[in-house]
Amino acid sequence: MATRIWKFLTTDIKDLFSTDSVTSGIDAANAVFGLAEALQDAEIQKIAPQVARVASLLDVLNSPLARLAESTLPFVSIATGLLKFYLETTKTEPTLAQSVALVSQAAYLESFRAILAGLRNREELLKKIGQEPASEMVQRQIRQLGELEIDDKEARRAIAFFHESKLAKAFNEALTVRLTELGIKPDAAVKIAEQVARRTDEHMLPALIDAGESVKRLVDWYRLGGREVFEKYFSIDSYLSERIQPRPLERVFNEKFSFRDIYVPLKAQLIQKNGEPDLEQSPVQIEQWARQLLNNGEKGDRVLFIQGGPGRGKSVFCRMFADWVRQHEHPRWTPILIRLRDVRTLEKDFEETLRKAVDRDFAENDPGWLTDRNICFLFLLDGFDELLMEGRTSGGLEEFLRQVGRFQESCAHNSEKGHRILITGRSLSLQSIERLMPPNLERVELQPMDDELQSQWLAQWGKLINADPTHLKEILHDPRLPDRVHELTREPLLLYLLAAMHRDGELRLEMFEAANEASAKVLIYQKTLDWVLTKQRPELLNRDLTELETEGLRRILAEAGLCVVQSGGESAAIAMIEERLKSDDKAKRLLEAAQTRLQDSPLRNALSAFYMESGRKGSGFVEFTHKSFSEFLCAERLKEAIEDWSKGAIAAANSTSPLNKWTGKSTTSLVMEV
Repeated sequence: MATRIWKFLTTDIKDLFSTDSVTSGIDAANAVFGLAEALQDAEIQKIAPQVARVASLLDVLNSPLARLAESTLPFVSIATGLLKFYLETTKTEPTLAQSVALVSQAAYLESFRAILAGLRNREELLKKIGQEPASEMVQRQIRQLGELEIDDKEARRAIAFFHESKLAKAFNEALTVRLTELGIKPDAAVKIAEQVARRTDEHMLPALIDAGESVKRLVDWYRLGGREVFEKYFSIDSYLSERIQPRPLERVFNEKFSFRDIYVPLKAQLIQKNGEPDLEQSPVQIEQWARQLLNNGEKGDRVLFIQGGPGRGKSVFCRMFADWVRQHEHPRWTPILIRLRDVRTLEKDFEETLRKAVDRDFAENDPGWLTDRNICFLFLLDGFDELLMEGRTSGGLEEFLRQVGRFQESCAHNSEKGHRILITGRSLSLQSIERLMPPNLERVELQPMDDELQSQWLAQWGKLINADPTHLKEILHDPRLPDRVHELTREPLLLYLLAAMHRDGELRLEMFEAANEASAKVLIYQKTLDWVLTKQRPELLNRDLTELETEGLRRILAEAGLCVVQSGGESAAIAMIEERLKSDDKAKRLLEAAQTRLQDSPLRNALSAFYMESGRKGSGFVEFTHKSFSEFLCAERLKEAIEDWSKGAIAAANSTSPLNKWTGKSTTSLVMEV
């Protein structure tokens, strides 16, 4: 139940005594100064009128600052005195929210007075602005603080981290306006208010302890480790709001809509222990499958294992399902989403691997974070094929999955560790270790979209771009398309790319007429690259790109793709890409021209528009938003390199050389077949 930070006092007291209401900011400020004397006498006839004239203790900010700075008024004693008086008058112990509401006001004022006392130019400043009372407009804003509401959860936040609380935000806004009105520069006023909020903590706990019996439950909560417990839960809440809640709302590439707007739940086929699909079972809706297993106590030892090809929707499912758990299952289940590409080292102890991957206070500073009976985590480990481990061998993946299996079994047999694991990754990476997989995996494989799901996706796409998707659907189902292209239209990533190109007039049936099954996917990626370069290009040059410049950007991206794959398949240093481009005249001229115009990092600007983002290693690294892009560009760059090498070898050899016979086919065709 929410509590107004002053109204709870005046409501009870006003019912007993006839009092006047607050008349003005200055009158209220005088009433605050008079409260200390009234409380000292402990006479309700004196206290009630003063309380009723006050909107909050912060009313003193309406008075000249010199009066506040030079006064010895014991603000904390006023707050604790009011709490004791409330207890004696109402025979009811103040709630946590009521106690913090009063004490936080006093502690904030004490902090502000201490900040004023510590200013180097204090005397000069107070002489200049210290005699000015607040204007009527500012008085009204400060009086409105009395209407502010907090509940017990927000009160605990204020105790543990006052500067991050709702109270601090409101108090700071009022103080900033007051200081700005006096002529202090806005930036300086904000800085002073932030300093006041951060130093308020120093005065909070002593004030609460001084309140004694009137806040006995609060003091006991502190003594029994309540602050530490709250800090842990606050850390978890912060993680959920910062790392889980925003993920579905992120934009799809550079579109104006989010993943939540376009997402459709996918279907998956159950997989047997031997790795073969269980065709006797119908496909399952992936969210429903995960929800049922998550809450099936009889399968608490089972790892939820989702495999699938590239672009099939594994990562998007993870972000969507993690947020669904946050909304509908927390605190019963607390979702933790970990991109396994960010796991730098696989520790011998899997719990240590989790702790380092989470990298939050609730995991770092609590050795018993996995044995708290009140918390059950759902760890969503996305991309087992993208683990960054030394050697990056199938043996490393095998060991990791073995650790996951053992951890899940230990959770099932330990009442203090009721956690669950959901893990995703590419099917191809399992081929060499299929027979060595842990036995306690509940496996499914994401399936291509069927007609129903594809139609649902296209309907949502049509609404988002405000266009009828019928023509696009006709193209995607046209019998003239190669079978391989029909298959690709069932994959969410490539379906999006095709739909976006169609919207921009870059998808036509004629482009596939000469494509065979083997080259269809390559053709789509090539057309996607052309589309990105011509339709989705960055504002790098702020004008139409020439053919030469387009080719330069193509080479930049190809080198980036090669560097990313060579660096482990996730991210690459910008310096590494720059170094490789020094020998490429086309790219170098483009970057030099952009450097002259932008006076900034042209390479970083170019890469940022091509579905790349800052790498997790730091600002000097970049990574593609989807692994498929880097893999395709790497293949393109290798193809070019082999072609160059082949041409040089052919020129150096005579016509009867075996190499000449081997290269009887075009090099491009040969590389594509490989």
